[in-house]
Amino acid sequence: MPERRTMQKARKDKRAGKSTTTQAGEFVHEEIRKVRRGQHGARSPQQAVAIGLSKARRAGVPLRPPKKGKAKASTRRSAEYAYEAGQGKRKTSRRPRVSRAVSQVLKREPRSTVSRGALSQQARRAASRRSATARSAAASKASKTKGARGRSAAAKKAGRTRARRRR
Repeated sequence: MPERRTMQKARKDKRAGKSTTTQAGEFVHEEIRKVRRGQHGARSPQQAVAIGLSKARRAGVPLRPPKKGKAKASTRRSAEYAYEAGQGKRKTSRRPRVSRAVSQVLKREPRSTVSRGALSQQARRAASRRSATARSAAASKASKTKGARGRSAAAKKAGRTRARRRR
């Protein structure tokens, strides 16, 4: 079950008119926090992201499952199930034994998979798969939706980061 804070943040994003992926991002952040706190581990950064997205779908974020050919058939099936469950189109049956088994397996996985370095590496790898045009379009869209105050804050933060790294 997602934390109340996560649900509130996702709702706030929805009210602000942000995209479904942004809303789902809150659930991914929660999952990363959980792994860092040591509640459970993850085999890879992608797994932590996948768990977060699944939670978002089940919580009612209208995040569509991946299209055919974009992901494995089993992944698509799982995403479709979670999406339908979240949209109230499907009754979910509790499976305590399966749930317990998954929890036990995750507890044995490493915690280092969501370190800053690992996530940075994953983000770079994901970005490298996209074209320069797509990356540029995403960046310009982000700057537009940020607003003047947000842009100013981001610029100040970038300046501080640059200054810190110069030392």
